[in-house]
Amino acid sequence: MATKETQLAEIREARAQSSETKRPTIPALEEILYEFLPVLDHGCIRVVDYMGDDAAVVQAARVSYGRGTKKISEDRGLIRYLMRHRHTTPFEMCEIKFHIKMPIFVARQWIRHRTANVNEYSARYSILDKEFYLPKPEHLAAQSTVNRQGRGAVLSPEEAEAVRTLLFEDAERAYRHYEHMLNDDGSGKEQDPDRSMLARELARMNLSLNYYTQWYWKIDLHNLFHFLGLRADTHAQYEIRVYADIIMDIVRKWVPYSCEAFEEYHLNAFTLSNTMKKIVCRIITGEKVTQETSGLSKREWDEFTTGIGMARS
Repeated sequence: MATKETQLAEIREARAQSSETKRPTIPALEEILYEFLPVLDHGCIRVVDYMGDDAAVVQAARVSYGRGTKKISEDRGLIRYLMRHRHTTPFEMCEIKFHIKMPIFVARQWIRHRTANVNEYSARYSILDKEFYLPKPEHLAAQSTVNRQGRGAVLSPEEAEAVRTLLFEDAERAYRHYEHMLNDDGSGKEQDPDRSMLARELARMNLSLNYYTQWYWKIDLHNLFHFLGLRADTHAQYEIRVYADIIMDIVRKWVPYSCEAFEEYHLNAFTLSNTMKKIVCRIITGEKVTQETSGLSKREWDEFTTGIGMARS
């Protein structure tokens, strides 16, 4: 991952500092605080700050003065109960702040999750770096014939190389024209705005969606779980899912009991509708149920049989 030396120096300085606090800290999270965790070809995630832990969830649920019970098993049991019965507000007491660098098209998906505080790098004031996302050949696929939002068969090596060439040449040309409109000499030095042919806020519109942007993103644990439930799912687009997978690893370090409960009851679970519940009861009694006799549509039946691991009829 190409990162400016000045940025790395700032991060090394931040990681070298420490502060005394009476608030709970998480050693596993402190270990990676401020550290760049690379994603895709030029992207990254880093934890900037956090507040709360598993005990804070318990404390909020009980509205207690202490740090939870003396028995860790009781705290874990309560957290699982809260997650199982959708008591969400105790999880809102924990917050985390990330610095995230991602392709613009990923950011446009990400921003649909409106329950967070966001501040994005401004190309009105600064010049964007020449960094764009170029997918690996194995991640280039044709449009799915059964899913309007998904990918189908992976392209052949020849087709993938042709697509990568187009993406590379288009991104290179767009940035070259971007620099020209700014009268930027490509040295990386701060340019005199009086020399610009075009204002930065206008020149930026020429860049393609695979160029990288970055932002600070602060969110509470409940809404973070909602984000992960959608974006860490196997059906999510690969380019945002890899970010969600890294965030999942961070959350496991931060609030292990809460994350365990989330994975158990939501991320890796399957919810049954009332009709599906009745079908399970019919199957248990020995009845052979087919899609035609189930009362479900073909799509619902496929989701049901996949969800419970039943061979389709």
